[in-house]
Amino acid sequence: MGEFQDGEPRVVATEAAVTLIREIRQEYPQILFHQSGGCCDGSSPMCYPADDYIVGDTDVKLGEIDGVPFYIHQSQYEVWKHTQLIIDVVPGRGGMFSLDNGRERRFLTRSRLFNGEACPLPGL
Repeated sequence: MGEFQDGEPRVVATEAAVTLIREIRQEYPQILFHQSGGCCDGSSPMCYPADDYIVGDTDVKLGEIDGVPFYIHQSQYEVWKHTQLIIDVVPGRGGMFSLDNGRERRFLTRSRLFNGEACPLPGL
């Protein structure tokens, strides 16, 4: 496991995502992302204050986007380890507990296989 595959980062962000991250960090300077595995908010990248979320022993750090750590549960990592996650922003409401909620924009995970082909993530 690691933050790169064949020299490419496992997680990247669009300009729109970086803009929203910087907006959130004005209010919450220390944040982190965790790729949701389902339940209440589907398969969304969830953004939390860093001191409000406990990273577990089974969480894998995929990398950082604009200096913000990004984690995924190990079981999801095993399924998606051949994909690069691309964090984007679309209009809408964020996850109930995510810091993008109430901003009329929400984070969205897109992906591509490391061989360059577009690939939807399971559950999206």
